[in-house]
Amino acid sequence: MKSVDEHGKTDIKSLSFDELSEAVISAGEPRYRAGQIYKWLHVKFASSFSEMTNLPLRLRILLDDKFFVTVLTPLRTEVSELDGTVKYLFRLPDGNCVESVLMHYHHGDSVCISSQVGCHMGCRFCASTIGGLIRNLTPAEMLDQVYRISIQNGGRISNVVVMGTGEPLDNYESLVSFIRGLSDEHGLHISQRNITVSTCGIVPNMRKLASEGLAVTLALSLHASNQAKRSSLMPVALRYPLDEVMDACDYYFKETGRRITFEYALISGVNDTDQDAAELTALLKGRNCHMNLIPVNPVRERNFVRPDREAAFAFQHKLERGGINATIRREMGRDIDGACGQLRRRFEEG
Repeated sequence: MKSVDEHGKTDIKSLSFDELSEAVISAGEPRYRAGQIYKWLHVKFASSFSEMTNLPLRLRILLDDKFFVTVLTPLRTEVSELDGTVKYLFRLPDGNCVESVLMHYHHGDSVCISSQVGCHMGCRFCASTIGGLIRNLTPAEMLDQVYRISIQNGGRISNVVVMGTGEPLDNYESLVSFIRGLSDEHGLHISQRNITVSTCGIVPNMRKLASEGLAVTLALSLHASNQAKRSSLMPVALRYPLDEVMDACDYYFKETGRRITFEYALISGVNDTDQDAAELTALLKGRNCHMNLIPVNPVRERNFVRPDREAAFAFQHKLERGGINATIRREMGRDIDGACGQLRRRFEEG
């Protein structure tokens, strides 16, 4: 996916390695120059062509004439006092803002990035959808969230989850370009098996993603045990019914061999009853999957309440007794509004 600015320049960071190679050769330069440029952009995180000191001046001038480099501006960082999670506010080149999160685990550092400015999926328990969708992010804007955090963190990022603001499969072409760029051997070369993509259930693009030859993990935002309850929490379920979504999950597993992760926001008195546990067990029985239970996080515009710790564990144990592999997700960054469902599309004072 390419993007062009008002001056007719192309976003060079959104180009694949092959596309960059073609551009370099078309300009009369040897192919190896593409490797040098790609490394500057995707390994050394250069912000301008003037930094690319092993390129001849004529090539740097040519690049500056035809391309621009997307760079996000860090505006604010907040660090959790509970677990060291860091939430970043980034300004995009057009002035819009997105949030990203760095989480520290024993197995390495993980980054959660946004895929859109805002979201129009309308999930009732999520802050990201408040205010609607402004626009999709480009592949470069998605990549640069990882790159800016890598610079500030000073260490290698081992895992990336596309679970921030936005519905990734609603920005399909940018998402796929982002995945291929992040895992490219000429760049950071993060294993696709360490990349997770979340979706609320865009069925056609779930099936399309299964045929891309990628090895990413697909995480479905399930959040309800039946169609009626899911529709009340997630308007997208009115367009893509639960049975169609589950068929798409089965298709993804069949085509990729990658186990599906199901995300389930536990809401006290809404979807945490004995009947919900029984229906979930019946729904997931026999499927190679993992269930992530997430006690719903507070959003000031919503009045949903999380179950207490004992009730959450009781729900987990009911699923486990039914043969469902279920865990309660570790809380990360809840005190800085950096946890699931709490990210927003812009900085708000106060």
